[in-house]
Amino acid sequence: MTNNKVDKRTSLFENVPIPKAVAALCVPTIISSLVMVLYNLADTYFVGILNDPVQNAAVTLAGPVLLAFNAINNLFGVGSSSMMSRALGRKDYDTVHRSSAFGFYCALVCGVLFSLLCTIGKTPLLALLGADAVTVQATAAYMRWTVTFGAVPAILNVVLAYMVRAEGAAFHASIGTMSGCLLNIVLDPIFILPWGMNMGAAGAGLATFISNCVACIYFFVLIYIRRNTTCVCIRPDKFCLRGAIVLGVCGVGIPASIQNLLNVTGMTILNNFTSVFGADAVAAIGITQKIYMVPMYICMGISQGIMPLVSYNYASGNQKRMKSAIVFAGEISIGFITAAAVFFYIDAEGVVHFFMDNPAIIAYGIRFLRGFCLGLPFLCMDFLAVGVFQALGYGKNALVFAIMRKIVLEIPALYLLNYLFPLYGLAYAQFVAELVLAIAAVVQLLLIFRRLGRKQEYLEDV
Repeated sequence: MTNNKVDKRTSLFENVPIPKAVAALCVPTIISSLVMVLYNLADTYFVGILNDPVQNAAVTLAGPVLLAFNAINNLFGVGSSSMMSRALGRKDYDTVHRSSAFGFYCALVCGVLFSLLCTIGKTPLLALLGADAVTVQATAAYMRWTVTFGAVPAILNVVLAYMVRAEGAAFHASIGTMSGCLLNIVLDPIFILPWGMNMGAAGAGLATFISNCVACIYFFVLIYIRRNTTCVCIRPDKFCLRGAIVLGVCGVGIPASIQNLLNVTGMTILNNFTSVFGADAVAAIGITQKIYMVPMYICMGISQGIMPLVSYNYASGNQKRMKSAIVFAGEISIGFITAAAVFFYIDAEGVVHFFMDNPAIIAYGIRFLRGFCLGLPFLCMDFLAVGVFQALGYGKNALVFAIMRKIVLEIPALYLLNYLFPLYGLAYAQFVAELVLAIAAVVQLLLIFRRLGRKQEYLEDV
C-alpha cells in the first residue's frame, strides 16, 4: 500500500469537513442500500404481477432464512470492518490485513456449512418457516436457488463490501453491491413472468443467485486490480487465529450476529402467526415489510456509512470529530425517516396497490403498513446507537440492545397484541419495541459522549 494512497484515505477521516465526509461515506452506502431495497421490491413486484398469492407467500416465508445470512454477514463483515477501521486509526496495517483475511475465510466456510445444513434439513426447516401443503413446493423452489446454491455468493459479496467500505472506499463498495442488485432487477421479469421462463418464485431465486455471483466477481476483480494499494487482503497466508484478531472481530461481530438471529426469530414468529389467516395475509405482510424496508435501509445505510469515520476517530483520539459525525448523521436520519413514515401512512392504499392488484391483500396491507410506519421515527435512533456501538467495539452494548429489542420487547408484544387484536395487532409490535429502544439509545449515546469527554480532558491534563 503506497503512502500517497494511505494519506488520501486518512484525509477523509481526519481533515475533510464533517458534512462532506459523512456524505462521501454515506451517500454511496445509502444508494446501494436503496438499490438493494429495489431489488427486494422487484422480487415482490414481478411475482405480484402473477397475481398468485402462493408465489408471493413463498418469497415471504423464505425471508427468515435469507435474513439469517445477515448473521454471518454481521459476524465477519461488521466485526472485521470495525477491527480494520480501528487498526487504520492506529496505523497498524498488519492487523488491517489479517483482520480482513480472517473475516473472508471464516465467512466462506460458514456460508458452505449454512448451505449444507439448510439443504439436508429442508423438510423440517420448511415446516418451521410456516410453509403448508399449499405453499411448500413454491417455497422450496425459491430456496433451492437462494440458499442451496446461493448462500455462499450472497454472504461473500456483503462481507467484501463491508471490508472495502472500512478503508473509506464507500463508492467501490456500493458499485459492487449495486451491480448485483441492478442485474437482479433486469433478470427478474425474464425468469419470473409468463412471457419469459415462467418460473414464478423459483425464477426470482435464480435471478438473485446469478446477481450475487456477479457482485462477488466484481469485488474479486477490484481487490486484484488494487492489490498494491488496498487495505483489504484475502491472501491465504494472511489468515491467522491470533487471539487479538479473533477477539477483536468476534467481540463486535458476535453481538451483531446474535441481533440478526433474533431478527430471524421474530420474523419467523410473525410469519407463523400470519400464516394461520391464509396466503392472502402472508402475501400482504410480505409486501408491507418490503415497502417498510425502503426508509429502514436508508437509515441503515447512514449508520453503516459513518462507522469507519467513527471507528477511525475514536482510535486516533479525535473525540470531537467523532461526536460531530454521530450528531450530524442522527439529524439526517430523523428528518428523512419521519417524512417517509408520514407519506406511507397517508398513502398506504396507493403504495400497497402498486405491488398487488388484489382487494383482499390491499385491505390487509393498508392496516399492516400503517402499523409498521409508527415505529419508523424511533427505529433510526436504535440503528444509529447500534452502529456507534459496533464502530467503537462496544459489542456488549449492541448485544443488550438486540436482546431488549426482540426477546424483551418485540416478541412478547407479538404474542400479546395478536391475542388482543388478532392479526392486525402484529403490525404494532415493532412500534412498541422501537419507542423504548429510542429512549435507551439517546441515553446511551449521551453517556458515551460524557465518558469519552472526561477521558479526553484527563489526557489533556496529563
